[in-house]
Amino acid sequence: MMNQEFILNILKSIKYPGYTRDIVSFGMIKNIEIESDIVNITLSISSNDKDIKNQLRKMIETEIIKNTNFKNVGIFIIQPEIANNASAPSESTSQNISGIKKIIAIASGKGGVGKSTISVNLASKLSENYRVGILDLDIYGPSLPTLTGISESPRLTKEKKIIPIEKFDMKLMSFGFISGNNTPAIWRGPMVARMTQQFFDDVLWGDLDYLILDLPPGTGDIQLTLVQKIALTGAVIVTTPQQLALLDVQKGSDMFKKVNTPVIGVIENMTHFECPHCNEISEIFPGSSGDIESSRIDVPLLGRIPISSQLAISSDNGKPFVFENPDSTIAKEYADISKKIVDLS
Repeated sequence: MMNQEFILNILKSIKYPGYTRDIVSFGMIKNIEIESDIVNITLSISSNDKDIKNQLRKMIETEIIKNTNFKNVGIFIIQPEIANNASAPSESTSQNISGIKKIIAIASGKGGVGKSTISVNLASKLSENYRVGILDLDIYGPSLPTLTGISESPRLTKEKKIIPIEKFDMKLMSFGFISGNNTPAIWRGPMVARMTQQFFDDVLWGDLDYLILDLPPGTGDIQLTLVQKIALTGAVIVTTPQQLALLDVQKGSDMFKKVNTPVIGVIENMTHFECPHCNEISEIFPGSSGDIESSRIDVPLLGRIPISSQLAISSDNGKPFVFENPDSTIAKEYADISKKIVDLS
């Protein structure tokens, strides 16, 4: 059946010139219209390079005609709507990192939603089958040292490159490893942007299947530097059930949409509390933020993580919960979420 989904799957085979990622994962496909034997495709491309645009037109037309019965293919290219373009890719912005296959950003609109705990446990589940790294990009409040029980500093090569710390069969890097987790960072925006870029330029990640980025809350300098410089595979949005979290998480989702970074899905954290004695379930926070946001931006709700005192204890002890409690309901939920991310990214 020649519907929009069928056309979208064809477009996923078309790589943006000079990149290993396809034009769909870059968020370039803005509209697909089908009328009889005609298909019209609208793309949003930041580059002004006419050769790239013509090359894309030719590749799209060739693939559509080869794989469908359409006789006419209309291709319309528009510029992104944001003035200060941070979209990917353009010839002077986003780049891939050598040796890293997929980069997944774990993001939230507000603090305190458990994003860092989710990042570590999600990466831990992925590490059971893949080569994984975690980069804690929260300059002002790094959590990775506590969550992994690391107090040492990374080693440097003779060329002053940073060697990530390895633990739990993962490669780990955080500003907290360098500054000391008890030292406050009092930096202006440009310094934060330079440090963010250095984590990609000067860290020897080696070959990884997945690099999980634990972002700070909000839509500030770190997020903008990230989407300008790095070709993200996608972002996962973390929220909690209540309305207050929803208002902030929508801002984060919309930021990634504006810069053409695909949102893979939404995770709702602290969904409920299950009493360990009577198994009664209580909704501590009212609301259904995860369902509402996933429906609003038309992405899957990847999973719901309940509140757990054992999860908090594992985090404080610097041991990923999914390794300490592999047969728990929460560990199985993380396994399900990680599988969905693998399938969708």
